[in-house]
Amino acid sequence: MSDEQLQKFSVVTTNGDVPGVNPLDQVLQEIERQKATYEKLLADHRELSKDTDQNVELTKRFQKRSAILRQILTEDEMEQAQGLELYKEDTRLCALQETEGRLKEEIQKMKEELCCMDKLTHELGKQTQVSTAMPEKRVVFTGSVSVAEASAGTSSSIDMNVRIMYPMEGGTALVTFEDAEVAQSIISMEQHEIRLGDCFIRVKAQPVQFLMPSHIEVDTRVCPRRILLSDLPKKVEMKRLLDRLEIHFQKGRNGGGEVETIDLLRDSGNVVITFAEDNVAKGLTDKKYHVVDNMYKLRVTPFVNGEITNLQTRMSVSQRTVLLTEIPDIMEQENMQDSLEIHFQKGGNGGGEVDAFIYNPLGHRTLAIFEEDSPRKK
Repeated sequence: MSDEQLQKFSVVTTNGDVPGVNPLDQVLQEIERQKATYEKLLADHRELSKDTDQNVELTKRFQKRSAILRQILTEDEMEQAQGLELYKEDTRLCALQETEGRLKEEIQKMKEELCCMDKLTHELGKQTQVSTAMPEKRVVFTGSVSVAEASAGTSSSIDMNVRIMYPMEGGTALVTFEDAEVAQSIISMEQHEIRLGDCFIRVKAQPVQFLMPSHIEVDTRVCPRRILLSDLPKKVEMKRLLDRLEIHFQKGRNGGGEVETIDLLRDSGNVVITFAEDNVAKGLTDKKYHVVDNMYKLRVTPFVNGEITNLQTRMSVSQRTVLLTEIPDIMEQENMQDSLEIHFQKGGNGGGEVDAFIYNPLGHRTLAIFEEDSPRKK
């Protein structure tokens, strides 16, 4: 039996009386009970302190880990933001590169078109004569062809004679109809099926377009070293005439001087003489008429140099001429030309009377000459 159990016993006499208790024993007993309670409280306090320390340590660890996680999260957000900005920059860069590529292509096309325009302007400059306010003229292919560019000459007239050199590609043909309505009908049909013996070919009809001057302004000046000779005799051999002219105008007594060049202008039939020194030409042109070998009376006029300062162009379409393309090279040139011409002469094929026809086979180069279309009599 334990002390605590013993402490709960009390002495009872047989007669039921409780013997007297020593107060000191009661105090000691109470002290013992309080000591036990105190010890228990101390144990509980120690346990509680231990749990508190553990909770504090866990809290510190949690705070530390939270700080680390917040830092990692912040860094991830910054990296994502930077990645998004980089993606946006890459997208903008790609868009700019595509735009730059398109602009470069457009610039290249514009350069090529400008180059073509410069070439056309140069050709027009060679073909045009000194003239202003050019009237609209209709042109037509008359059957004339050339194998090379004609040399441009200078005319004493201010009128421009329309003479267009049209380069034909291989596998094409030009057909000029007597009636413009027939030509326009052929063009509107576009595709034409032509029988050649046992087979058929298909050719495409399209209009013939030219870039022509609509307005020209020219700055002119008299050349001090050149003269223009006109009214030349028609029945004298040209080489002999040029020799006689050079000899005549080299002589000082005739008002001439040292001749540098003498050139025949084939389009007009006139002659240009260039002297080695200035001002020789002025004395000759002041006299105006000169007699050569006491036989030929020639007219001497100033030679005018011109510089085009304003050239305006327009697109012109030949009304009676049709361009045929996509012609295969399957027979001799003459036979193919005859077959094509016969086909387009037949009214049943939509054709009509043909004024001129030329076929240029694949691999060949031909220059067709277009001239001003004279009014048709009805």
